[in-house]
Amino acid sequence: MLKQILLAGLLGCATLTASVQAEVVNPTETSEPEITIRHQNEATYYEYSINGQLKEIKVVPKIGKPYYLVPAEGSQQFIRVEESQLLIPKWVIFSW
Repeated sequence: MLKQILLAGLLGCATLTASVQAEVVNPTETSEPEITIRHQNEATYYEYSINGQLKEIKVVPKIGKPYYLVPAEGSQQFIRVEESQLLIPKWVIFSW
């Protein structure tokens, strides 16, 4: 009797797992940004793009404090902010 109940439970689980669909992730889509570095006019520009869309630009002038340019919502213009708007995991797994 116990074996029959166990078998029925396993078969029930098998039908549940067969009906669950897995999400297919396109290998070209990444969550990490692509970084393009340009040197121009006494500053260095780090352009962060995710899936081909420019998300922010880090500007590091030779003199002065670094800042970020992020796209303004609803326009083609960029606004200046002092901190990065991208959420990129930067966990330390091991340190010596």
